[in-house]
Amino acid sequence: MSSPCQYDAYYYEHGCGVPYQRNEKWLTFFQGIADRIIQDIHPVTVLDAGCAMGFLVEKLRERGVEAYGIDISEFAIASIHESIRPYCRIGSISDPLPQKYDLIVTIEVLEHIPKQEAGKAIENLCRYTDDILFSSTPFDFQEITHQNVQPPEYWAEQFARYGFYKDVDFDAAFLTAWAMRFRRSSEPFHRIVSEYERVIHRISQENSALRNFNVEQKDLLAKQEQQMAEKEQQVIELGNKLEAITSEWTFRAAQKIRSFAPIGSRREKFIKRILKAFRIDKT
Repeated sequence: MSSPCQYDAYYYEHGCGVPYQRNEKWLTFFQGIADRIIQDIHPVTVLDAGCAMGFLVEKLRERGVEAYGIDISEFAIASIHESIRPYCRIGSISDPLPQKYDLIVTIEVLEHIPKQEAGKAIENLCRYTDDILFSSTPFDFQEITHQNVQPPEYWAEQFARYGFYKDVDFDAAFLTAWAMRFRRSSEPFHRIVSEYERVIHRISQENSALRNFNVEQKDLLAKQEQQMAEKEQQVIELGNKLEAITSEWTFRAAQKIRSFAPIGSRREKFIKRILKAFRIDKT
């Protein structure tokens, strides 16, 4: 298990991408999450498992949800706003919880816990709810406190061990791009497989339509580029013709002028200066 001392003031200042503190950025972020949880899930009781400084608990309680928080970091819990301190406590999400909840939320927590301990935490959380909103980064391996970064399918397998399956019709992207909602299901396994296949088929159809669209767009772009090249060639040809016509006209004009201005005469020199001034005489 990660040491609580890891999650001190330095960690919250430097380990979360941007400083994790009570400011407009983070409060607005968690306000948006709270709004979507209430709008889309309608829980009466919620546990934020790994609540840090309790921003989600605070925003849920402002909207009338009976929300609680638990976190291993003494620093984080000590930083919680006084209005919600009675509802947040220091503790491990692997330890027994005081009650059941309509919803448990765990945001970017399990990647901090070694694989074996994370499995125990999942088993424990599944005892106290039928609905889990879950997010764990699948790619941030560089953060020093990350001990168990896994792809989404890994977590889906772990939750399935306890009868929780991904709600394939729920879009949890308001949380993170990789967030998922796992719900306890008593459906027979063949029905669950059918639901997964339904979504896989839909995504396959969407991808096929997108590929066809891209091919059509590429063909259209190629046709437009060809038309532009043809027009550019036409412009070049017209320019060449115009230059040829202009050259022929200037040559004839020069010949006529020279017919009444003998070579070497003052008149010829004067006319030549005029022709050069107007760029008619190229000789």
